[in-house]
Formats: sequence, structure tokens, C-alpha cells
Amino acid sequence: MDTLLKTNNQLEFLIHGFNDKSALFSTVKHQKFGTRKSCEKLGSRSCFVKASSSALLELVPETKKENLDFELPMYDPSRGVVVDLVAVGGGPTGLAVAQQVSEAGLQVCSIDPLPKLIWPNNYGVWVDEFEAMDLLDCLDATWSGANVYADEESTKELDRPYGRVTRKQLKSKMMQKCIANGVKFHQSKVIKVIHEESKAMLICNDGQTIQAAVVLDATGFSRTLVQYDKPYNPGYQVAYGIMAEVEEHPFDLDKMLFMDWRDSHLKQNLELKERNSRIPTFLYAMPFSSNRIFLEETSLVARPGVAPEDIQERMVARLAHLGIKVKSIEEDEHCVIPMGGPLPVLPQRVLGIGGTAGMVHPSTGYMVARTLAAAPLVANSIVFYSSSDHNSASGDDLAAQIWKELWPIERRRQREFFCFGMDILLKLDLQATRRFFDAFFDLEPHYWHGFLSSRLFLPELVFGLSLFSHASNTSRVEIMAKGTIPLVNMINNLLQDKD
Repeated sequence: MDTLLKTNNQLEFLIHGFNDKSALFSTVKHQKFGTRKSCEKLGSRSCFVKASSSALLELVPETKKENLDFELPMYDPSRGVVVDLVAVGGGPTGLAVAQQVSEAGLQVCSIDPLPKLIWPNNYGVWVDEFEAMDLLDCLDATWSGANVYADEESTKELDRPYGRVTRKQLKSKMMQKCIANGVKFHQSKVIKVIHEESKAMLICNDGQTIQAAVVLDATGFSRTLVQYDKPYNPGYQVAYGIMAEVEEHPFDLDKMLFMDWRDSHLKQNLELKERNSRIPTFLYAMPFSSNRIFLEETSLVARPGVAPEDIQERMVARLAHLGIKVKSIEEDEHCVIPMGGPLPVLPQRVLGIGGTAGMVHPSTGYMVARTLAAAPLVANSIVFYSSSDHNSASGDDLAAQIWKELWPIERRRQREFFCFGMDILLKLDLQATRRFFDAFFDLEPHYWHGFLSSRLFLPELVFGLSLFSHASNTSRVEIMAKGTIPLVNMINNLLQDKD
């Protein structure tokens, strides 16, 4: 989807009980499925699919880390300078804020363990979102629209161009602007922040200490710097994707495949079909040519998350049914995206943006365009409240003002509605999910565009009533029955949340 994250923290292992990264797919890759004992236990068809999963994984090449080919101006801790901003995390949003704050003449340090590493993530975005941010030159492929298959009979053609972000170009563009603006870089990991009245000291794992007036946590889902005070129980989007060379595929080269909820590929595997009927997955695909394509099997949201080997089994079965024979794999992605859950403590001394600040769309998993659009707001607030007119403000007061700009009451209410949507999706089986999206994409484009891109606010988000008018009677009953408790929770949360 919009954001495919190769998680570098322990979230995925908390979900599925894995102890280390190497174990994430070892069950599928190394277990021998062809033995009589395992076939008797799992059924011959299940054995075949698992063996095919193993064969697919054997095509995955060794991970090659690609770095940007230019020198970075490094921060010198020995000087003891108190910089205006330390941006912790060198992802798209952290660099965007660093770039924009430094443009105003403030001293900025960016801290990341691998500052020159090109991001491993595949980002897919709606073209209009990147056009609004003057980032069209960072798309390496675009499609005139997208298709959605709710089932074998229902196809939606979405008249909204879609694109894939070229990761190297986007990072190069941001890094070059940061360098031109005087941003300094420190290759390390922040392990602790100690706050004083008007500054903070960041302790790094290389033993260095960096001092800053403002600290921004842009490290994704690690939640090591930004603090939470409520139980963290999000839903999880889980996906497995491959950039592959195939013999052929059945998809239109001018359209990307946004969602394919069809399950005809599971007719011969009742075990997989039953699992998919309870917690469905869909195929997402970006065709670049007749034999090069990005394919991803995705569980939109579940709690707990769907096991990764389950996702792979479903993908293998689907590709076989579609007649897609994979010749080679350029890269693969293992994605776990926490969705929903509580917001961090508001306000607090460390600022946050992106996943660590609860900014993932709770109903879709979208984040990159939303957080890049929020970067100027955060940067402008940092510049404004760091000016000489506000020099007398304490670090706590400064942070409180910036958090208020990032999460005003309108945004908090919007997110509450999105969490309500997620809570309903968590309760829908395959048939109900199909009916839901069949009605959703029948809405006026203004509404589904705005919902997916986080552009609708209350009371406009009451478009849910409009969704009712497009839904079947069965779907209306399902939404009413399964949405009553989430609706009550949402109303209670909205009443308790006051500016």
C-alpha cells in the first residue's frame, strides 16, 4: 500500500512470538514439507502450497544495502554546540523537517545509524498527493488509475492516478537540500534523552552526547523516545511483497491493482480458504512491464496480526491460480505496520512525527504522504517558537505549543473516526469486507479520496451516512451490529477529548 515498512524493531516478534529477525521466515524457508508425516498432518494440498512457498523464497536474493554516493558533513560533538534541533531518524519525514528547519537558518543535526542507506521500503502514493508537495520528480512509475476487485463479479475502476516513489531520488533530493542548508549528520543511535530547563542532552550508543533545544523523534514505530501512558494494543497490517521478473501476468499495464479480494485461488485448499474467510487478505500489484511487477499479499488489519508464513502461502496459491510464474526476485519485503492504538502523551518534551506520533492512518495503514504533508507544519512551528520572541519560553512550553500544532482537536477527532473505521474492519469477515469496499468505492470521489488521504474532518466525515445509502441491506445490518460498540467508544472518546 502507501507505506511498506521493513520493521527494524521488535513489533513483529511481539505479534508472532519470533525471537530474532533471522527466525521471521525460517519456518517456511527451511522446514521440509515433502515428508509423509507432515503431509498426513497438514493435507497433501497444504503440503504442496507450503513447498511452493519454500521454492518461492529460494528465489529471494541476498539483501544488498545500497548507499548514497556522496560525503556527508558530520557533526563534531567535541565542540559542545547546542543545536536548535536534533532530528532523530533519517526517514522521509525526519529529513523533511530537518531540511525545512535548516532553510530558516537554524542549526540542525540529523542522527541515524545508517544516514546514507537508501530506504528499503516501496512507497506507493496517489499522484495528486505528491504533486501538491512538488515531488512528482520522485515518482519512477505512474498509472492512470487503479482497479479494485471485490469479488468475481464486482470490479471498480478508480479514476485517480497512482505512482511509485523512487526511493533513491527522494532521499538524494532531501539529503542534498539538507547539506546545502548546513545540516550536520551523526551516525549513531540515540538511547536516552535527559531534559534540562531549556535544552536536552541526547546520549548515543557510541558514547557521544549531543545537546539540542528541540528534539524530534522520527524513528518510526520504535517508541523509544516519545512516551505513551496508555496500553498499546493496535491492529496490525501484515504483508509480504516481491519485486519479480515473471513469464507473464494478466494485469493492465496502465492500471495498478489496488485491492483484489477474490478467493477463487483457494477452492482446492479448504484450510486456507477457511482462514481467509475469517481474516481475509488481498493482492496489491504494480505492473511495470509485461514481465516485471511488484506483487504483495496484504492483511489490511487484524489483531493479532496474521502470521507471515500464512500470508506467503496465500500469495503462492494466488499466483499459481493467476498463472504467474516467477522467474526471479529482485527484492522482497516483510511488512508489519501498527495501526490505531492510543496517541502518545500530549504534550511532552520530545516531539514526534510519523509512526512514533500515531500518524499512521488507522483504517488503511497510509502514512508517507500524510507525514510529509505534516512536515512543513512541524518545521514552521519549530522555527516560530524558537525565534527570539519566544526565547524566554521553557523547553516544556515550546514543546507544548508544537504538539498542539501537530495534533489540534480537529486532527484528534478525525483520527478517532478513523479508529472507529478500523474497529469495524477488525470485525468483518471476507464476505462482509467485500460488501464494505463495494459500497466504499461507490461513494463520490471527494469522499473516498478524502478518507484515504486524511483530508476529511468532522462533520464531513459523517460521510459514513452516505456510505449507508450505497451499501446493501446486508452490509447495513452488519455495520450496525458490529459498529455499535466501536461507535459508543468513539463518542465517549470524543466527549472526553477537550482542547
